[in-house]
This record gives sequence, C-alpha cells and structure tokens, in this order.
Amino acid sequence: MTHFAVVAPPYPSHFQALQAVAGALLARGHQVTFFQQGDAARWLDDPRLGFVALGAASHPPGSLNEALKLAAAPNGPLRLRRLIGQLAGTSAMLCQALPDALRAAQVDAVLCDQMEPAGALIGEALGLPIISMACALPVNREAGVPLPVMPFGPGRDARLYEGTEQVHDWLMKPLQAVIDDTCRRHGLPARHGLQGCLSPLAQISQTLAAFDFPRRALPDHFHAVGPWRRSSEAVGDWLLDPDRPLVFASLGTLQGHRFDLFLRIAQACRSLNVQLLLAHCGGLDSDQQARLRHSGATIVTDFAPQQWAVRVAHVVISHGGLNTVLDAVAAHTPLLVLPIAFDQPGVGARVAYHGLGEVLPRWAGARRIAASLGRLLAAPLAEHPALTAALNHAGGAQRAADIIQRAVDSRRPVLSSDFS
Repeated sequence: MTHFAVVAPPYPSHFQALQAVAGALLARGHQVTFFQQGDAARWLDDPRLGFVALGAASHPPGSLNEALKLAAAPNGPLRLRRLIGQLAGTSAMLCQALPDALRAAQVDAVLCDQMEPAGALIGEALGLPIISMACALPVNREAGVPLPVMPFGPGRDARLYEGTEQVHDWLMKPLQAVIDDTCRRHGLPARHGLQGCLSPLAQISQTLAAFDFPRRALPDHFHAVGPWRRSSEAVGDWLLDPDRPLVFASLGTLQGHRFDLFLRIAQACRSLNVQLLLAHCGGLDSDQQARLRHSGATIVTDFAPQQWAVRVAHVVISHGGLNTVLDAVAAHTPLLVLPIAFDQPGVGARVAYHGLGEVLPRWAGARRIAASLGRLLAAPLAEHPALTAALNHAGGAQRAADIIQRAVDSRRPVLSSDFS
C-alpha cells in the first residue's frame, strides 16, 4: 500500500477532479490524504479520504470564504494583484507546513496539482516521488502555444506569445519569490514559474491532445488521459418538455453568484422559446431564483447532475471551466462559452478552434446570447472523429491511477508510449 498526499489549490473544481483519481487509488488498496488549509475540507465528500489541515495561524477558519470571493471576481489590476498575492501566500504557507506534515503522516508519494508548486517542491526536498496533475489547462510552455489564460490560439506573431509570457511572469513575481525562497531553504535547483515545478516521472492532464492546440514539445512522460470523473448514474427528476430544446447553463461554483449574467441567459432563452435548466451552485438567493424563473428560466436549482445534464441538453452554456466543457465535449453537446477568469479564456479559445461551439464575452447582452444559441440550436455539431476516438480510449481517472502506480513503483519516467 502507498500513502499518497494530494496538494492542490483550495478550489472545488480541483478537489472534485482529484477526488476521482483518489477514488481509483483507494479502490486499489492505497491511502490518500489531502493537505490544505482547514476550510478546504468542505470540498471532500468521500469519507475514505484523509484530510490534514494546515496553516491555522495564517489561514484560520473562515478565511477561505474571502479568498474565494476574490478568486470569483479577479478582474481589474488591483483585484488581480490581490489574488496573486493571496495565491502566493497560500503557497508560502504550504511550503512552510508540508515538510513536518508529510513526515508525520508517513506519506510515500505526492500528487501535485500543476497550479500549486508547494507539493512538488516539498516532495522533491523530502526525496518523495512526485506526480504532476493538470486539473486545468496544462502549464507546459512551448513556442507558438499561448498561455492558458490567453483568449487566442496559435498562428499569431511570435512577439505576441513572448510579450504575454513576459507580462504574465511579471505579474506572478510574488509566487516566483515563494518558489525561489523554498528552493534556497531546501537546497533545490532554481526553477522558473509553475512550469519549472513539474514531475520528471509523470505529468497527467485532463486536456486531450485532440482538444488542445497543436503541440510539439510535450515531454515523453506527459499523459493526456481525458476527464477525471467518478462514475455517476444520477439523473434529474424535473419534468421537461420533450418537444422543446433544452439549454443547460452553469457557471461553476465560484461564479454561481453572477445573477446579471444568468438573467441575460434566461432572457435569451425566453426569446427563443427554449427550456433553460440553470444551476447556480448555491450562489443565488430565493428572490434572485424567482426573478430568473419569471425572466425565462424553466428550472433554477443549486446543483444538477452534470453528466446527465450535458447529455440531455441541446446546448451547454458555460463560463469555460474545463470540467464542464470536457463533460459537454464527451456528450457531443455544442457549447456557448462566456469566459470570466483563470484559464477559461484559453478553454474558450480551444472550443472555437475545434469548432465545438461559440465564444462570447461575459458582458454580451441577451440578444447576442440569443443569436449564438439560435445558431447552435439550428445546426448540428460537426463530427470530430479524432476527438471522439481520443475520448473513447483516454482512460480518465483509471488510466491516471495506472500511470501513478507505475511511476511510484518504478521511480522512473513513465512514457506515454507505454500506454498507447
């Protein structure tokens, strides 16, 4: 039995995806424990998983709520600077607390979310095998491929990619300072950015090559295994009209409070006389929900069984969260993406690049949203045989567990060709 630590940002989408991989490892007799600030335990719903709370002094109970509010609306230079500072503060706390915590828990290996460098740095410092996990778009850089946060694709002037990387790295200086300090304290080689903290054994991503932009420089131990999901047979029990198209709209847990955007979506659906199943993930109050029903939403709920919802819907409206988008892609349901933050512009750019739907700015009005929905409802989604084949053979959480187990057992790089 191997005891795996999971170190990831304290966001529900990351915990949700990593729980699926953790579940596959638990089923094989391993032990899995998440390490984060205490408030993050709320995102775990599998009682078999362990959780160790860290940083009570700097990240006391209740502090995550304020951090999530900032992450939900990072737009504008001041809020973006605060968000990056907050992310760096969490990484610094983890880098301080993890050495003793991992030793005390007798951890054997670390599953490291690509967006949180602490797991990789401390795992390396302790001589533990580390595996990189890309819940979001992979941070692996190469010439001609835009950063995940950028809303455009390949084929642009090389100076655009170089310039955006320079601006990004300047903004991320607080996090780089944490990386530099941790490397000095533990005698580790210097490295640059998140992309410098990736595993030499295995890097595992939800983003399939057929959904990404063309790449030529991924390492041989990079594995695109598709969505990490727990098997779910849950279905919605709402009464729907089989003769009217259904639109499913979700902006994820962090963005579920955006009433104004939901209102424009509801108005657009009413103008098209289509049904709208709207999931706000607990972000709206009862009055706001009632107003949305009055404005055109057929069903307004906190949560809906997402894999079912994207299958029965004719169009999925999303903020560009990778989990929702990949579920829609797997269901062959067209997407209307309204990116808000983080890697969502990059996800939207990939949806447009592969002809999987349309992308609008988050401030688009009801008429513009209705026009996009009308086009998506009128024309069937084009066939994507390469993407369909990749999804059918990717392997998801079970394939990820296979790779992790082999990497830890062998302590050698696990090549993608070993699983082709």
